[in-house]
Amino acid sequence: MSHKPFGPYEKYLKRPQDFLCATAAAVVLSPVLLVTAALVKKNLGSPVLFTQDRPGKDGKIFKLYKFRTMLNPKDGVIDPAKDAERMTPFGEKLRSLSLDELPELFNIIKGDMAVVGPRPLLPQYLSRYNAHQARRNEVRPGFTGLAQVNGRNAISWEEKFDWDVKYVDRVTFAGDWKIILATIKTVLTREGISAEGEATMEEFMGSGTV
Repeated sequence: MSHKPFGPYEKYLKRPQDFLCATAAAVVLSPVLLVTAALVKKNLGSPVLFTQDRPGKDGKIFKLYKFRTMLNPKDGVIDPAKDAERMTPFGEKLRSLSLDELPELFNIIKGDMAVVGPRPLLPQYLSRYNAHQARRNEVRPGFTGLAQVNGRNAISWEEKFDWDVKYVDRVTFAGDWKIILATIKTVLTREGISAEGEATMEEFMGSGTV
């Protein structure tokens, strides 16, 4: 996979900044993480964390961490078509507050993800991207991104991917912090809350060749 040339910020500063920001956030939010974990255990049982394979930079697969928001499937087999049946009011509350996403801070610390970048989706989508959409994997996936502050899941998959590639083409210090501040506003106002690839967003089946 060919990549655009990295600028100085992307090459030298972005990863150390991500590590420091995620570490600081994990420390500051540790009481929230502990309380949320205890509430998940009480309301949904074990395991507290939901892990799932997601593609990272260049399509390399990593384990994404989230707090569980659904009951365990009765037959032990996860069927996305039945996600709504397993959702609980407690799980919906976690999602509306974006608390289920907080364990991704540890993905950022590990280097699987960045603070800002295209959201990590599902591995089966890799073969469904056209050439334009596949460019979203040229950078580390992010905790938040341009698509999340420009409609989130209220926009189509194609629009999401256009925002992702727009970000890939222009990664800057000022741009990242603008997205971070906009994300805080989006979370506080609960605009377009959802979890990519799960019950609240239809599956991406591909959109042709470009």
